[in-house]
Amino acid sequence: AFDVFESYSAGTETKPIINQDAVRIMKQMYGIDMEEAQYSKLINDIPKPDIAISMGCNVGCPFIGRPFDDNWGLEDPTGKSDEEFVKIIKQIETKILDLKDNLKN
Repeated sequence: AFDVFESYSAGTETKPIINQDAVRIMKQMYGIDMEEAQYSKLINDIPKPDIAISMGCNVGCPFIGRPFDDNWGLEDPTGKSDEEFVKIIKQIETKILDLKDNLKN
């Protein structure tokens, strides 16, 4: 069994920097500095995934060369309160842990 995902994040467009509210709140909640290893990149810039999940974020899903395994239908908290960021981050954490549990079985 495995306990770690090698994860990649990518989008349909690049930004000059990662969302600074997300960076700040991830540091506060988990002590993780997303800017150490993450940068804004396109879907074509990541390795071919074993599992592909759309966050939702009310944008059209691009064709990535294969169907998405799941669409988590999350709201984009950009421009919203810290509480909204925390809510979405906790939803992502729960869904990742559920995914890990489902893959073990």
